[in-house]
Amino acid sequence: MRIDDLDLTAPELIADPYPVLADLRAQAPMAWHEPSGMFLAFGYHAANAVLRDRRAGRLWRDRQPRERFEPFNALHRHQMMENEPPEHTRLRGLVAKAFARGHVERLRPRVTEMAGELLDRVDGSAGFDLLADFAGPLPVMVIAELLGVPAEDRHLLRPWSNAIVKMYEYHRPAELEDRAVTAAIEFADYLRVLAKTRRARPANDLISHLAAIEDGGTRLSEDELVASAILLLNAGHEASVNVLGNGMVALLDHPAERDRLVTEPALVAPAVEEMIRYDAPLHLFERTATADLVIAGAPVAAGQRMAALLGSANRDPAVFAQPDRFDAGREPNPHLGFGAGIHFCLGAPLARVELQAAVTTLLRRFSRLELIERPVVRPTFVLRGYQAVLVRAG
Repeated sequence: MRIDDLDLTAPELIADPYPVLADLRAQAPMAWHEPSGMFLAFGYHAANAVLRDRRAGRLWRDRQPRERFEPFNALHRHQMMENEPPEHTRLRGLVAKAFARGHVERLRPRVTEMAGELLDRVDGSAGFDLLADFAGPLPVMVIAELLGVPAEDRHLLRPWSNAIVKMYEYHRPAELEDRAVTAAIEFADYLRVLAKTRRARPANDLISHLAAIEDGGTRLSEDELVASAILLLNAGHEASVNVLGNGMVALLDHPAERDRLVTEPALVAPAVEEMIRYDAPLHLFERTATADLVIAGAPVAAGQRMAALLGSANRDPAVFAQPDRFDAGREPNPHLGFGAGIHFCLGAPLARVELQAAVTTLLRRFSRLELIERPVVRPTFVLRGYQAVLVRAG
């Protein structure tokens, strides 16, 4: 395939992108893609350079028309992921300082408890949907607990998150854009009220700490607090659902590796890293050149866009032995699933705790878990996941 023949919305690519990406990666580690108007980094070292090079910035561009998308745009202008230093440094430092108050360790036993509660509600012998019944609700429960969202309001979070993240795909229908804007308005309004409540009556949760945190005399503004909280929910929820869904499908497609993990539960940490590597939940992350540079032999002019293709990079045979094989004990595993450089995922420690607890609890409860039918991939390339994953206890 020629690079310009690559269609990021093609159903056959979305169903199984890895053979096509391997072909293009073998042709060039990084190449200009005319249809998308940006360079695509297929190789591991090229993608890593796109993520790490300080001349490759994460520069937010408001969705147009600006008036229509202002509620969505506002959430992104005020969050760390869409800013570069010094603004990124200030925002990340404040959020990291709030995170450092023991929130991950505080949640560790509770995550296992919540995973068990969800599995108490399913019938393993009859079968259940791993996504709808387990992988979908668990991250929302965890992040809601982290933020301090009251139990009676937690059902609101998942629909808001699902609507907003659909804006990250290409060629979106207008009705999905309208839902994303509405969700952005409702979610932001809700968090403003919650933050005001926590300022008046602080609790041991992240919203309280984000509202109170100070560093060098600076604090998060109300817009920044709301944007940061929504980023944590959207990134943490969507990625965790897809890692668990994609990863368990991969594990169940390799029953010997499933049995190995059941026999050696200490392998859960490397197994989770392999799930992230093997079938990436996020396939494309954009940057913009702020100066002329060269990456993997490709000359990039200032102002041109680039994208690290994480799913392709994580299957690069130059870095990973037998990259198309799922190995629950793979070591080392320097995957790019959490990004790299200054935008490395701040929530990675929490995601690892959550995923390890989920996989351990699931296989402890159903050691012979198996797929009932072949799952169907959602029709999206950037955020890769399944529509449903039907499983039963074998």
